[in-house]
Amino acid sequence: MKRWDKKRVVVIGIARQGKALARYLTNEGAMVVMSDIQTEEKLGPAIAELADLELSYVLGEHPIELLDGTEALFLSGGVPTHLPIVQEAKARDIPVLNDAQVFIENCPAEVIGITGSAGKTTTTTLVYEMLKLGLEGSEKHAWLGGNIGRPLLEDLEGINARDVVVMELSSFQLELMTVSPRIAALLNLTPDHLDRHGSMEVYSEAKRQIIASQDENGIAVLGYDDPRTWTLRDQARGGVISFGYGAPDTGNAAFVDDGNLVLRTEDQIQNICRVEDLALRGPHNVLNILAACALSSAVHIAVEDMATVAKNFQGVPHRLEFIRMALGAAWYNDSIATTPDRALAAVRAFEEPLVVLLGGRDKDLPWDAFAEQVITRARAIILFGEARHMLQEVFQTRLKDKDVPELHLIETFEQAFQTATEVVQSGDVVLLSPGCTSYDEFPNFEARGVRFIEMVSAL
Repeated sequence: MKRWDKKRVVVIGIARQGKALARYLTNEGAMVVMSDIQTEEKLGPAIAELADLELSYVLGEHPIELLDGTEALFLSGGVPTHLPIVQEAKARDIPVLNDAQVFIENCPAEVIGITGSAGKTTTTTLVYEMLKLGLEGSEKHAWLGGNIGRPLLEDLEGINARDVVVMELSSFQLELMTVSPRIAALLNLTPDHLDRHGSMEVYSEAKRQIIASQDENGIAVLGYDDPRTWTLRDQARGGVISFGYGAPDTGNAAFVDDGNLVLRTEDQIQNICRVEDLALRGPHNVLNILAACALSSAVHIAVEDMATVAKNFQGVPHRLEFIRMALGAAWYNDSIATTPDRALAAVRAFEEPLVVLLGGRDKDLPWDAFAEQVITRARAIILFGEARHMLQEVFQTRLKDKDVPELHLIETFEQAFQTATEVVQSGDVVLLSPGCTSYDEFPNFEARGVRFIEMVSAL
């Protein structure tokens, strides 16, 4: 008997995850009602994708009456839990679920879950590449999805018990979840999404669920260098693997020793490769690679395969992505950097003179530490978008009478790019690492990054 057969359920949000839920629940025999705050006119393409399914729609609002006779409420990615309909569902003891919870509950294969404030997409992709190489020639298959790429519910029917799934998980997903992958990583915890969660405590609690929901058979992979993360080791019910530049005296760990990436397991210590041989730039990417090695070791991937990927992996789009040389400078797209901490990690990856493009829509995050360090590293800073005036105040407080770095206040993203072409000098690195979301001008960071690449390519 299928769990949702002949049961009425409501899905809030007709975005990527909502569409995946619609297909899965319909195939399970559920009577599915789709609701979205947007109008039918704006949702036309998404609704057309679901035309082959028997669905009901309530658009432009989320009336509380939707809950009458409803067995469960499912939230698409990004739908806030403070909506009145969500709070009312909880008050009525109606389960509030999402696609990630449903997938993990029903997936027959081993699942590796990865979350963190920064680096989770790069780490998730690295683990997937290590798995692909390590499982080559076997009957096992590696799968990639979750908050990165496609919702894994779309692949559920094709996944076998012998396979391994790598799944990126966001705080938005985790705050609803009561289950967790057996192998789970919490990479780091720095302020993010405070405009959504309201406080660092609430945000951290959402991230912590990836460890808290494991049982005694679980393996928790935790960042040793990050104090907020490493303190959670005592809450892990199963095994712990650390990763970082340093490592505890005992226990399984991936760390740096005398310029080598090293993996320590119960029975041996193995060198993976030299730090200088890594293709990715920056200390933060050393940590991402160490985390990927720690996770891969939990499913017995050979060190040689880890090393091959670590030395050849060029990164994922919009994450410290080298575009080309132009106007005598190297141009990098780091549009994924939507927090000050992420932007600072990108800045630290370079020793060359920097022209930094910052701005967009702020997420109510602290900028002090970022500003203190960037003014010592950048030659020019270009501020754009909704956050430009706020950022101007942050930097001017610190610059005072200094005229380096140059500070440029620009209204739009394209005008900011034009300014970069005017101030750039030979030998510079031009770095788009905005520290803010893209929602003032673009639907997502990918669209912003694509536009940046188009303009750089046209130089």
